[in-house]
Amino acid sequence: MTGGKDTAHGTATEAAGRPDWARELLEHLRPAGRDVRRVVDWLAGAVRAEVTLRDEAGATLAGTPLPLDENLAADVASGRIASAAWDGDGRHLRLIRVGHPTGACVLAVSRGQPFDRHASDVVTHTAQVIELLLTAHETQAAGVRLRRATADLRLAILQLLMVEDTVSARRVAAGLWPGLLDADTACVYVLESDPAVRDRLAAECIERTRDQALVVRCPAMDGHVIVLSPREATAGDLRSLVERHPDTFVGGSVRQSLARTATAYGQAVSALAVARFRQDKTAVYAERTHPERLMDPAALRTWAARVLRPLDVLPHHTRAELLATTRLGLEFTAVATAKVLGVSRNTVRARMDRVESMLGVDFDDVTVRAVVHLALHTQINLLDGQGFADSAASARRLTELLSGPAVTSWARQLLGRLDGDPRNVRRTLRTWIAAGANAERAAQTLGVHAQTVREHVRSAEPVLERQLLAAGTDLYEVALAHLAVGELEQPLLAGE
Repeated sequence: MTGGKDTAHGTATEAAGRPDWARELLEHLRPAGRDVRRVVDWLAGAVRAEVTLRDEAGATLAGTPLPLDENLAADVASGRIASAAWDGDGRHLRLIRVGHPTGACVLAVSRGQPFDRHASDVVTHTAQVIELLLTAHETQAAGVRLRRATADLRLAILQLLMVEDTVSARRVAAGLWPGLLDADTACVYVLESDPAVRDRLAAECIERTRDQALVVRCPAMDGHVIVLSPREATAGDLRSLVERHPDTFVGGSVRQSLARTATAYGQAVSALAVARFRQDKTAVYAERTHPERLMDPAALRTWAARVLRPLDVLPHHTRAELLATTRLGLEFTAVATAKVLGVSRNTVRARMDRVESMLGVDFDDVTVRAVVHLALHTQINLLDGQGFADSAASARRLTELLSGPAVTSWARQLLGRLDGDPRNVRRTLRTWIAAGANAERAAQTLGVHAQTVREHVRSAEPVLERQLLAAGTDLYEVALAHLAVGELEQPLLAGE
């Protein structure tokens, strides 16, 4: 009992006897006060001196530049001597070496009065504090650089998968995340949050998935985090994460091959639009009836190959690059596509312009975009190394593919959902598509305000269960439905 009292008394006495300057100096080690420049300025005031902090090259890091003997300063910086003192011309100078993980600095203090014990103690302890702050700063900076480099690698892997270069993606991933891409298939998830909390959300995704998923901050959408994972358990991990974060949503794709990562990403984005209206804030892409599933597969494969045949004259890698860019470019804006692929938007536009020219089409026409999208989608989903059909199948044109009973029945049923709206939303939607999805041009044709057109199109989205205002698969399916029932003119393609 007595020993405990003595210890407590000693601690209190020590704290009470601590000099004011020491308490002030310790304040600079608090998280809110860790600034080397402020410490140097404080030292100048505490010992009534001019103070400078220089790096090994002699550049001033903090304080006021001082005239120094460069040879002496170099000896201190190199560690040949730990400190030095010089008196003359009415000035008293102290030089102290301040080491840190990547080198050393020199703390120089010059004053008119000699250095008494008080001033010497303040300078010595301040040098120690500066060393701690520099070390902490470099450690933190190294951590930031490592995290940034790792994030860049994750993005590079995703970009390789987006253009179907799975071999290179696996090679890049093997060093840091062994086994991550060993599986042939995976799901893609897109989480949406406030951009201000996205970094924290991405970090939690990495922690929650235990480095068994590819977590990428979306380069195109500030509030999105993209997660690619072959594990079934990832869906549950992300769902529990969303439950703990308000105003956070997640959309997931169905399982796809790694070569179809771009398709899976589009599905996840589509599901995310549904998740925003769900109470649990989550949604998985629904495998609904797609028009290409209702067509003769052999005839569809042959038609798609014929439409894209003008591109066959290109070298393989050039053709693959153009097709991968066009697939994404038809789903997203040029800016978003450029960010996802890691190229400039001018590059995206140049590649798509080249495809337009070679196919003899105009991508400003929504029906043209829908038809080319169908050909590209067919190529990656249905070719599968299968041989072409006979000459009868080869002669099929788009009109014949869309006029089959299964396709026309699907199209009538889909568009028929709009017939109950007294505002004639179906006519507005048809006119809007014919006007290249341009509300102003559609409004002129209909004699209404452009905002009315947008409201009609927006109101059709939940009825059709498809996103329309954002160009992509959903809009193209609705355009194909209009072509199938004869409410829009068939586009002309050079390959046909």
